[in-house]
Amino acid sequence: MLSDLFSPPRLHTRIVIAYVALLVLGQVLTFWLIQRGIEHNVRLSVHASLITTERWLQRQLPASSVDPATAAGNAVAAPPTTADVRLRGVLHDIHDLFGPDVLLMVRANSGNAAAQPEPWRLHSSTLEPPVAQALLPMWLADEANPPLPTATSAPAAPTAPIDPARDPADRAVSLPHGEHLGRAFTLSAPGDPTEVRAIVLSSLDDVRATYQHMKHTLLALSVLGVVAFGVVGLITARRLTKPLRRLSSSAEKLKRGDYDSQVPSGYGGEIGELAESFETMRQALQDRDGQIRRLATRDRLTDLPNRDRFRQELRQALERAGRKPTAVLMLDMDRFKHVNDQLGHRFGDGLLKAVAERLRDHTKSLPRAVLARLGGDEFGLLLPRTDTATAHRLAQRILSDFERPIQLDGHKVDLSAGIGIAAGPEHGQDVDALLSRAEVAMYAAKQRRAGAVIYQPELEPDRASSLTLLGELRQAVDQGELRLFLQPKVSLKTGRVVGAEALVRWEHPVRGVLPPRGFVPFAEQTGFVRLLTGWMLEEVTRTARQLADSGMDVKLSVNLSTRDLMDQALPERFEALIEQHGIAPDRLVLEITESAIMDDPRRAQMTLERLHGMGLRLSIDDFGTGYASLAYLKALPVDELKIDRSFVQDMARDGHDAKIVMSTIELAHSLGLSVVAEGVEDEAAWRHLASLGCDEAQGHLVARPMPAVEFPGWASTWQAPAQAS
Repeated sequence: MLSDLFSPPRLHTRIVIAYVALLVLGQVLTFWLIQRGIEHNVRLSVHASLITTERWLQRQLPASSVDPATAAGNAVAAPPTTADVRLRGVLHDIHDLFGPDVLLMVRANSGNAAAQPEPWRLHSSTLEPPVAQALLPMWLADEANPPLPTATSAPAAPTAPIDPARDPADRAVSLPHGEHLGRAFTLSAPGDPTEVRAIVLSSLDDVRATYQHMKHTLLALSVLGVVAFGVVGLITARRLTKPLRRLSSSAEKLKRGDYDSQVPSGYGGEIGELAESFETMRQALQDRDGQIRRLATRDRLTDLPNRDRFRQELRQALERAGRKPTAVLMLDMDRFKHVNDQLGHRFGDGLLKAVAERLRDHTKSLPRAVLARLGGDEFGLLLPRTDTATAHRLAQRILSDFERPIQLDGHKVDLSAGIGIAAGPEHGQDVDALLSRAEVAMYAAKQRRAGAVIYQPELEPDRASSLTLLGELRQAVDQGELRLFLQPKVSLKTGRVVGAEALVRWEHPVRGVLPPRGFVPFAEQTGFVRLLTGWMLEEVTRTARQLADSGMDVKLSVNLSTRDLMDQALPERFEALIEQHGIAPDRLVLEITESAIMDDPRRAQMTLERLHGMGLRLSIDDFGTGYASLAYLKALPVDELKIDRSFVQDMARDGHDAKIVMSTIELAHSLGLSVVAEGVEDEAAWRHLASLGCDEAQGHLVARPMPAVEFPGWASTWQAPAQAS
């Protein structure tokens, strides 16, 4: 409310109202003072006429000229004498000359002060007889009851001069024809046989009437003055507040976010300083707004458009293109997280800026192309009016350029990336569809290490069936449709069963028994693999307890995914299950793929070290198919290597595979690790692996995966090939 009171649009009105109110108050005060002055002058004038009449009567009218026998109220009314008639004529002449009315009253003077005085009787009056008869007792009653004096103990103050207009001898009385001021005085001398008193009255209203015209004129002039002042004040106030109104309008524009309209200037004094401050603030807000808008649509690190801006540009390009092709390239760096973790975030930021510069070089010759950083190590490239073949050729040039290492802070970094390509309207006519399909193609390129991949519907599984499968998989866990299968592992030296790999099968009520490849990859993509892992760990630890109770000394292996390794609570889950089932930790072997380790080596190493510290054995699965360095192999707390089946199955026909297997066995043994060969399908492979010193074999020659309940019976009848000894 306070802000509304002083708001500039109404300030001039309030200024005028305030000044007019002050003027009206001043006029009212002045009028009141004038009224008091008029009233004082009226009383003073009446008092003067009364005093004049009193003195004239005292000098010119002796008490002896009043005959008490002719006074009203006598028992025998005497007819008026010639003296009475002359006396009444004199009184009327006085009234006509001086203005006051005169009333004479008489009573006999007995001369005895102790005797009861006679009442006063009306003798003569210029008033109408009824008025005079009514006035006399009222006047005499007031004289008989004077106001009591105020008691005080203080010494009497010096007598102040009496204001003639407020002479205590003057008394105000109300008569039918108006308010009067009167005085009473004695005409007879002490000792005269007849006491004569006179009352003189003069009308206050008649005197006041002489001032009414002046009062009305003064009031009219005051009203005209107030109106004139209000009009002139309003015009003046509007002129004075016009700069404030303009500044207020500028402030409203700033409030609405309009920072382009310049604040009016050219004023002097405080208004000019205020306008300059407003303009300075507007310029600062304009600069800040520009920076905010820029930050909202651009990546701060690389100064490229961000994902939101890229989507806007893609939407506009699709609208302009119509049915003409518009290509989108989505690029994701390989092993960037590894570089970031090993060399630090500052180095990673520098690498991203260097990659952005290389990509800019490829878009300089494409004026309509839009290069953007979509997030992390992911970049997008919009190519309006470009088909997939042209976009693929550009992607190949980018990949060829990435073959040149980047020199940064004394480090040489080899670059590689996966690029996905999608084009509208062939692969979609809206922004979300094109970006989604370019991303699908990009992940396919990274998984296949194919460099650049153009989107094909085959790359993307049916989403509706995926959602159905996800719901059914949740139901499978809750309703016990999952089954634990074991594939045995046998010692190549002794031929004895030393362990088994735990696998999962899904007894689908409609589709039958589903192998892991039918649902595990989908579970890994959706994050549901953690629920599967939880079920597997529970089943494996429970089965390990049962096998130990039956007297079997075997180790059970279970596979962990990338998501499992990123789960910092995994060690606690293992610890709780081991304690719950009371098994030795070294009876469990955790198999991890090289790719799972390399996705986040530092975090994976922390998890693996905690698991190994609990006594669990660790094994690298599918060794030789990934890209783990020997430095990581040396640093990781692993106990076992599993040679991938792709090398084992072709050893007899491919000398290179045989050399790889031999080198892997020698490398593992030199590092103190045991070796398990997967995919042992025939006795020739068995004998060859045994001759190379491989520790364990797993494959169809030994046994296919079987339900966990059948494993003890199979182990009791197992016979190793004769060459095993």
